[in-house]
Amino acid sequence: MASKTSIFLTGATGYIGGAVLARLLNHPSVSTFAITALVRNPEKAKILESQFGVKAVVGNHHESDKVESLAEGAHVVLNLAEADNVPFMKAILRGLRKRHDKLGDLPILIHTSGAGELADDARGEYVSDVIYDDLNVEQYKSIPETAVHRNVDLLVINADVEGYARTYIVPPTTVYDIVQHPLVEAGVSNPRSIQIPTMIEAALARKQAGVVGKGKAVSSDVHIDDVADLYIVLYDAIVANPEKVGHGWEGIYFGENGEHSWYQISKAIGEAMVALGISTDPEPTSFTTEEMVKYFGSEQWGWYCGANTRCRGNRARALGWKPKYTTEVMLKSIRREVEEISKKPPRQPPFWPGIPPENR
Repeated sequence: MASKTSIFLTGATGYIGGAVLARLLNHPSVSTFAITALVRNPEKAKILESQFGVKAVVGNHHESDKVESLAEGAHVVLNLAEADNVPFMKAILRGLRKRHDKLGDLPILIHTSGAGELADDARGEYVSDVIYDDLNVEQYKSIPETAVHRNVDLLVINADVEGYARTYIVPPTTVYDIVQHPLVEAGVSNPRSIQIPTMIEAALARKQAGVVGKGKAVSSDVHIDDVADLYIVLYDAIVANPEKVGHGWEGIYFGENGEHSWYQISKAIGEAMVALGISTDPEPTSFTTEEMVKYFGSEQWGWYCGANTRCRGNRARALGWKPKYTTEVMLKSIRREVEEISKKPPRQPPFWPGIPPENR
């Protein structure tokens, strides 16, 4: 009997990670997978093992030796958790290098980044005509090293350049909608994204929809189901014929299927608040500097909800990825998000997590 494919997966309890793991557990080749997930919560670990047959190791991303060992034991690493934790990624890469040196194996690393690395400094004041294409390697190389997510992405790409791993990076754009799958139903995975819910929570706290600047900047977007499908299309293509799948500098796969202005999102939030009797005015007003600090943690993080982050996932589509949900679906999904968040006990701001200093 052929040995099983060893897969180390991070982010099983998260939004994207849970959605991807749910697809792996429903994959035609699931009987050939040996999936190990690193999770912080012991109760969720028990559910993963007892209900889903996933080996769950209890731990966190700061336990470098544990992370390194788990990566060394896997032919495939799916990092679906942190995009900005340098020590965490270095531990993964040390494990992959050890595996390559000891076994001669060329392990696979599929890393989740984010389209925030494309963000400009528009602050909601204008639309940019700059659109990144994942087939344009030189354009991608031109992104400044100081851009968010970039420090980790460069580590990932360098591993491929050095030849001890094949690496692939998926930078999702604005991911949206409440996701449903068995891991959510079991209480293991998070059903919600961050960016739009953050805007909603800020709107509920201030009793009116808010927008960064004039809301003119444009961002690409992608439905959670579509971006989860992208990981499976990419994985299947690598397994089927790795030599035909771009990796390293040619291994960037943007997740997008449409684009919106930030004003459109804010207006949809405002209209939902009026429809639900939460507000009397659907028109968003500009966040003040004080509000940006209060709701987003800093003025800088607020600007990310007013930046142009436009891109095209042509490399992903060339592999056979066929996203089906459009920006219209995204805008319609906002009312349900507002309704559900408004029913929960209000959280204390800031609502935007940002990047902990130790991870930069």
